Amino acid sequence: MTQTLAITNQKGGVGKTTTCVNLAASLVRLGRRVLVIDLDPQGNATTGSGHDKHGQGPTSCELLLGEETLATCVHRVDSGFDLVPANGDLTLAEVRLMTMERREFRLREMLEASSSDYQHVLIDCPPSLNLLTVNALVAADGVLIPMQCEYYALEGLTALMGTIESIQRGPNPRLRIAGLLRTMFDPRNRLSGEVSDQLLGHFGERVFRTIVPRNVRLAEAPSFGQPALLYDASSRGAVAYLALAGEMLRRPGSGSSSPAGI
Repeated sequence: MTQTLAITNQKGGVGKTTTCVNLAASLVRLGRRVLVIDLDPQGNATTGSGHDKHGQGPTSCELLLGEETLATCVHRVDSGFDLVPANGDLTLAEVRLMTMERREFRLREMLEASSSDYQHVLIDCPPSLNLLTVNALVAADGVLIPMQCEYYALEGLTALMGTIESIQRGPNPRLRIAGLLRTMFDPRNRLSGEVSDQLLGHFGERVFRTIVPRNVRLAEAPSFGQPALLYDASSRGAVAYLALAGEMLRRPGSGSSSPAGI
């Protein structure tokens, strides 16, 4: 059974793409078959995986528009997972989708046709609640929400939860919160601890126990087109994402026979 996760947060700079790329590499290290779909026109997951976002070959733009199949859009990267890349053309795809029937189901239908080769599909969403994000949420079993422990992150989380509830009531009743991940955590910051406590108090077990710390090597790795696990496997960031992958696999809905979500 394939587990499909939308990795999203409407607030930028919270470690969304970092989480997508590093979680994918960590799952591969643990022996899983993984597909990453870059659904952000900035293409950061693409370049962070070591792939040229302006290179030849179809991207998630052609996939969403139905001009290519999933198989023809996939590229294998050095980290061991498969990638559907993205670039600025994806902005055009979003405009064209507005006039199409069943526009919010485009990604789901493409994945249902040919995603069974993977145990995990990770979708890197843009930092906004637009039609691309809606496509990811309609296609997903669960939502993984990376967030910094700061005041404005809580405000953004409220809006995101509203969107998730709307999707649950409408096109995707199976959608669940797979977990909230505390990223770029600084234990010396008092506010970080207070927000972390609020998250645990409100969401309980849906907050991953794994905490991703602020880490220079983790921040450097994308400029070399590598996840931290390849760039510096001993770094605190790489170790944290490997721990996250292990924790995720121990939860229900990890791509085994157990039900999706929590």
